[in-house]
Amino acid sequence: MRTQVGIIGAGPAGLLLSRLLHLRGIDSVVLENRSRDYVEARIRAGILEQHTVDTLTDAGVGDRLQREGLEHRGIYLQYPGTRHKLDFPELCGRTVWVYGQTEVTKDLIKAQLDGGPPLLFDVSDVSVEDVDGDSPRIRFTGADGTPQVLECDAIAGTDGFHGVSRPVVQAGSGRVWERTYPYAWLGILADAAPATDELIYAWHPDGFALYSMRSPKVSRLYLQVDPGEKIEDWSDDRIWENLATRFALDGWEVNTGTITEKSVLPMRSFVSAPLRRGRLFLAGDAAHIVPPTGAKGLNLAVADVTLLASALVRLLQEKQTDLVDSYSDRALARVWRCTHFSWFMTSMLHRSGDDFDAELQLSQLRRIAQSEPAARELAENYTGLPLEY
Repeated sequence: MRTQVGIIGAGPAGLLLSRLLHLRGIDSVVLENRSRDYVEARIRAGILEQHTVDTLTDAGVGDRLQREGLEHRGIYLQYPGTRHKLDFPELCGRTVWVYGQTEVTKDLIKAQLDGGPPLLFDVSDVSVEDVDGDSPRIRFTGADGTPQVLECDAIAGTDGFHGVSRPVVQAGSGRVWERTYPYAWLGILADAAPATDELIYAWHPDGFALYSMRSPKVSRLYLQVDPGEKIEDWSDDRIWENLATRFALDGWEVNTGTITEKSVLPMRSFVSAPLRRGRLFLAGDAAHIVPPTGAKGLNLAVADVTLLASALVRLLQEKQTDLVDSYSDRALARVWRCTHFSWFMTSMLHRSGDDFDAELQLSQLRRIAQSEPAARELAENYTGLPLEY
């Protein structure tokens, strides 16, 4: 087999990269080691920056997003006795959208299979070779058990933290930064109409809570828990009781309903650099992971592949190396800014158990509620910074 760009991983990053390249005349093949059903069922983030919405729309995969997505004009910051709204259009002229990553993935897969570049599920034994030269290749075993070789001009590793691509880049001259946070999120999906028009980020002495949604009939809610918590120890009643306590506000209450999914999500930050070795390029979770408090994971992946698509087009069509040479530095500048914002939101809202920390957190929350410049800084970061930061 032969293609211009071999893409490892059919998450949103890999699929969108293939789509962007296809629209600009570059051939690609996407390889995925899971089944289509598995990929389309993965529950992930659901907050899209305006840049992400615009990119998906321009790529021809935004129709359902525009119909079913929920545009949000702000968030609420809550601490005991206070719920303060940040109005994003007023503060920075932008909005965000609620539309699950699962739905983004479904839209991209549908477009790919409807006359787009090849997308191969259930492959195995994936490895990359000769990435330091001009003709790298990917070896893999197809779904039918047949060993195959994909000859490429470039390879994109969009195969996540546990994929095969990042170790190859790291083996060159790589470095890793990592922070594991001492708490986790217990997340649920519930058949309950959201009781709020905007997301609520709540600081509480018992721990952080987040009120989000997936549709006008489905709520997505989170509780800060210990990383060692077992999901079987959290009955539905216990979850609703804790949510009611942490979101408590006079004259308002949480809407309850049937819990259809629940899981415990660890919290960590991870950045791998550089994002390139020869003709192998990293994007998305293969290169970086952020805690979900800042709603940056999917948006960072979209920013990565938008930069990478332009760089690969310039390399393969114009034979110019300037954009691929600068890709890692340009992408990492935005990655570190978003990593900082994710750390800021996480550190401001999660209880450490230390009373000194708690007073600092409350002071910061009051500052944002009372200061337009402080509120604008949060709004600008939350809704998305320019692609070239």
